Amino acid sequence: MARDLLHPPKARPGDRIAVLSPSFAAPGFAPALHEQAMRRLAEVTGLVPVEYPTTRRLGASAQDRAADVNAAFADPAVRAIVASVGGEDQITVVPHLDASLALADPKPFLGTSDNTNLHQWLWSVGIASFYGGSTQVHLGPGPGVDAVHAASLRAALLDGGRLEITDPGESEDVGKDWNDPLALTEYGDREPTEPWSWSGPARIVTGPTWGGCLEALQWVLTAGRLREPPEALAGGVMLLETSEELLPAREVGWIVRSLGERGLLAAVDAVLVARPPVSDFERRPDAAQRAALRAAQREVVAEQVARYNPDAVLCVGIPFGHTRPQWILPHGGPVTVDGVERRVYADYS
Repeated sequence: MARDLLHPPKARPGDRIAVLSPSFAAPGFAPALHEQAMRRLAEVTGLVPVEYPTTRRLGASAQDRAADVNAAFADPAVRAIVASVGGEDQITVVPHLDASLALADPKPFLGTSDNTNLHQWLWSVGIASFYGGSTQVHLGPGPGVDAVHAASLRAALLDGGRLEITDPGESEDVGKDWNDPLALTEYGDREPTEPWSWSGPARIVTGPTWGGCLEALQWVLTAGRLREPPEALAGGVMLLETSEELLPAREVGWIVRSLGERGLLAAVDAVLVARPPVSDFERRPDAAQRAALRAAQREVVAEQVARYNPDAVLCVGIPFGHTRPQWILPHGGPVTVDGVERRVYADYS
């Protein structure tokens, strides 16, 4: 049977929201961008951002970062938590987290990338969260907050409701250098998006989501932190996305194949795969090469999903994860994948 999760109550304008750095303390690396993100977070949500000792502390220990997560859950005045950015070592933070604090006062948690570790920890103790949100990437840079991000941010934190996940029509893999003054006023190089790719049967699936960043999911599974059987994902919707590490398509296929061997692909009824980044500051293939890299990743995922679960509805290209504009999606909450009309809806309640 699918896992039954607690869904934290929404915050209200005027409440406090903890801004934490459970992985990389990006606010300490690029403080001007962080300050702009804090102003925009308050403007878009009406919430009051509150920083903790390691929010800006570069090189903070795993124990100290975990202490801030625990403190945010323990503080009754804090009604939501958002991560500043991802990183690569949050797996070392998880052993120091106190599940009793989160269960005593569940709060919406938002984060992406390496925060897959925290999402999986919350899921394992029975708390739903929201996959997406990065103050340093999606609130601070550029001339403003993207409309789809603002809408899903408010839905996740304040309003709840059901939204259709739409394609904003443009996407960037990477923005300006965070310490370039232009990062405060300009987007990165944006290009038109391709239509989403659909495969599998033409049916409608509604179920709770599970997943995250593929590289981090591999770490979680290697560390033995997914202790529930595959049946805990029964009838659900798997979320998969890849990071700015720009994994080769064949390695993406290997990891997805491992999810299949674990029985996780067979358990779900639908799979949503994000539009992947295919360039960074050092590597910028031309437009045709970028399209080919995205197509190669799409094809290997489709091959593995069809191999392990031909009855699953698959949609590739959704703007979540390591892309901007970014939709924040429920993690453990209901998403509808309509393979008949080829539309996707998320429930933020």
